[in-house]
Amino acid sequence: MPTDVVMPQMGESIFEGTITKWLKKPGDKVQRDEPLFEISTDKVDAEIPAPASGVLQEIKVSEGNTVQVNTVVGVIGEANGAPARPAEQSPAPPPKKEAAPAPPTPVETRIAASPASKEKTEDEDVRSSPLVRKLAREHNVDLAEIQGTGQGGRVTKQDILDFVEHRTERAEGAPLKPGFGLSGSATPDRGTAAPPPVTRPSAPAAPAAIPGDVVPMSNMRKIIMQRMVESRRTSAHVHCMFEVDLTRIVNLRNKLKSGFEQRNGARLTFMPFFTRAAIIAIQQFPIVNASVEGEAIRYHKHVNVGIAVALDWGLIVPVLKNADELNFLGLQRGITDLGERSRTKKLMPADVEGATFTITNPGQFGAVFGLPIINQPNVAIMGVGGITKQPMVITDKDGNDSIAIRSVVHLTLGYDHRIIDGAVADQFMAVVKKTLENWSEDVG
Repeated sequence: MPTDVVMPQMGESIFEGTITKWLKKPGDKVQRDEPLFEISTDKVDAEIPAPASGVLQEIKVSEGNTVQVNTVVGVIGEANGAPARPAEQSPAPPPKKEAAPAPPTPVETRIAASPASKEKTEDEDVRSSPLVRKLAREHNVDLAEIQGTGQGGRVTKQDILDFVEHRTERAEGAPLKPGFGLSGSATPDRGTAAPPPVTRPSAPAAPAAIPGDVVPMSNMRKIIMQRMVESRRTSAHVHCMFEVDLTRIVNLRNKLKSGFEQRNGARLTFMPFFTRAAIIAIQQFPIVNASVEGEAIRYHKHVNVGIAVALDWGLIVPVLKNADELNFLGLQRGITDLGERSRTKKLMPADVEGATFTITNPGQFGAVFGLPIINQPNVAIMGVGGITKQPMVITDKDGNDSIAIRSVVHLTLGYDHRIIDGAVADQFMAVVKKTLENWSEDVG
């Protein structure tokens, strides 16, 4: 008996989701709990597992469409059931009717066709599917420029993706692959075989673009845009920066990282050191771990640390809950787990909710320091700059000065000046600095 595949309820406050990618096509065999499609909500992007084993018979909601939870988006039949319908012939649900124009909501990812795309000829309809035409609009590709490899010269999804990839390579000055001319159109050499299919990562990368392109925002980018603007409007942002001598920790990590990984099955990174130092400072200055509720201040019982994770397709802040109750090894394992599940789309809405303090790490990309925007409803966020070797003046216990090469990091604290005074922010960071420079805790 066929099994309906439905849009799942990804949290009590989530009522709809957008299908961003089908990982199977009609006719493919699927196993129960095998990733079947990817969705995007205003909380997380996630892979949704198949509810049953069998064959994907039908896709009812194509990629890019937003539907209410519990909407049937596909059908799984028995392996010996009726033939599956082609994905390109699957009807998409009619668009929602809107009573009046309104600002886009975080989960809205429908892209209205431009006037030019609405005037495409009937010939184009014959040569491509709705999904292919949607991809062409998203990447500003003229289908007339592409020689289709499908039956009867039909332009396929793979043709679009290959064309966009080659266009990006040309824009970056990479050598052209066989079959693509300098004009940007696909002009296969009749004596040359077509290039082999390109293996792509499962996670969606940012849309390829060249100067002059107009590329629609992804769902995640819309959410980031909205939340950053809201945060700047809400909090009175002020930043302070401290220079920290991290030599002791760098040497300790270099000495212990190999054995740490062998014993614990996890890499020893710098983030648990920064997280632990922040927790120690929060215990002395709990206002940094608070939030504003009207004209009152809520002091949170536990420290739930949001760890910003940069993805190929945006930024997400999963939350390490009750981090104040974890030892160093627990912090490392928790941070590693959140990072891995962020990149593989295994997070649940609860994993990105409830942060009371946030740490972001622009230094991993080479930044000396950053001035991060507060992650609402937090009142503070700590930015970790790059760790570099610098000459520093060192004063020994007898008061004698000398110059030495030290490993240095610049830490910034972005704080909400409505409730955190500059003196408190500076004292907080002084504790973080002292903890890191005089590290004595066992790392496990």
